[in-house]
Amino acid sequence: MARTPTTALSREDKRAQAEAAQHNALAREVDDAVRQGDFESFMARYGKPLLGIVVLLIVAFGAYLFWQHQREQAMEADGEVLVTALDQMQAGNLAAADERLKPLADGGDSTASVNARLLRAGIAAEQGQAEEAARLFAAVADDDAAPQALRDLARIREVSTRYDTMQPAEVVTVLRPLAVPGRPFFASAGELVAHAYLAQGHRDEAGALFAQIARDENTPESARARMLNMAGILGVDAVDDVQELLDSQRVSPGEGQSAPAAQ
Repeated sequence: MARTPTTALSREDKRAQAEAAQHNALAREVDDAVRQGDFESFMARYGKPLLGIVVLLIVAFGAYLFWQHQREQAMEADGEVLVTALDQMQAGNLAAADERLKPLADGGDSTASVNARLLRAGIAAEQGQAEEAARLFAAVADDDAAPQALRDLARIREVSTRYDTMQPAEVVTVLRPLAVPGRPFFASAGELVAHAYLAQGHRDEAGALFAQIARDENTPESARARMLNMAGILGVDAVDDVQELLDSQRVSPGEGQSAPAAQ
C-alpha cells in the first residue's frame, strides 16, 4: 500500500503558524496602543496633580532636613550655655551664671531649658534665697512636659529646701512614692522620709528604711556609710556581708580588729 504524502500538510501547518504569529503581533500592537492611550489619558487628567504632590513631598523633605539642622544647632548652642554656666558656678560667679542661664530657662520646655531652670534654682539655694529656690524647684516638679527623672529630682530638692518649714507627715506624703527601691533617687528621697519618720517618733520604720537604703546597690558609698550608721543607732543591722563591707571600705579584717586592741 502506497504512503500518504505529508508535504501538503506541513506547508499548511507553516502557513497557519505564520498567520497565528501575525495575529499575535497585531494583538500586541493594539494592546500597546490601548495602554499608551490609557496612559496619555491618565496623565492628561492626573499628571499635574501628581506632579504637585511630588513637588510638595520634595519640599517637605527639604524642610524637614532644614528643621533637623536648625534643631541640632540649637541643641549645640544650649549645651554651650549650660557648660559655660557650670564653669562660672564652679568659679563662684553665681550671679554671672544665673544671668547666663535665664534666657535658656525662659526659652521653652526642652531638656536643656529644664536643666537651666534646675541650675537657677540651685544658684538661688546657694545664695540663701530658700523661698525662690523652692519656687523654682516646684515649678519644674509640676511641669508635665519635663522629663520624669528631672521632675523627681526637682521635687526632692524642693522638699530638702523647705524641710525645716514642713510637717514630717507632709514630707512623707510627698516623697514616699519616690522612696522606693529601683527609683532613680531612692537614696535621696528615702533618707528624707526616714528622718521624717524619726521626727514622728516612728523609730522602727526609720531604722528599716535606713537599712534598706544601705543595702541598695545603687546607693552611693558615702550615703551608704551614713545609712549604716543611722540604722545601727536605731538598732537595725543593715550589714549582710561583713567582708564585703570591709572590702568596700578598703579595710582588711586584721586592720578592722587592731583598732579596739590599741584602745
